[in-house]
Amino acid sequence: MINFLIKVILSIVFGGLVGLQRSLSHKQAGLRTFSLVALGACLFTVFIQMFIFDKDSIARILANIVLGIGFLGSGVIFSFRGKVTGLTTAAAMWVTAAIGLGVGLGFYIESFIVTLLTIFILHFLYLVEAKLTQSKNDKI
Repeated sequence: MINFLIKVILSIVFGGLVGLQRSLSHKQAGLRTFSLVALGACLFTVFIQMFIFDKDSIARILANIVLGIGFLGSGVIFSFRGKVTGLTTAAAMWVTAAIGLGVGLGFYIESFIVTLLTIFILHFLYLVEAKLTQSKNDKI
């Protein structure tokens, strides 16, 4: 029971950290959405391990969870007047599901590292990209 609670809490915290970054960036999916994505992926993983002992079956079910997250992510991608938005949020959602899977499988440190890397990519690489884009526009 303690192990279950640790997994649930960590998945919510790790997903929440990514979601907080999206919320602070004023994106359509944020803290609650990303916490729920990580929690859901973690729960599916934990429950699968409780009832299925065949590693091949577990792998197939986990692959289907990843596929399902792809459908969820597609719901935040929009095209309006030739401009596509939401791709980064969808990709972040996909990675957050992987973080939840990792926590569910017991890879706590690895999932935390990926959480930090995801936040780095979303925040700091955005700043680099903005700077490069600005430099490019200044030259035009």
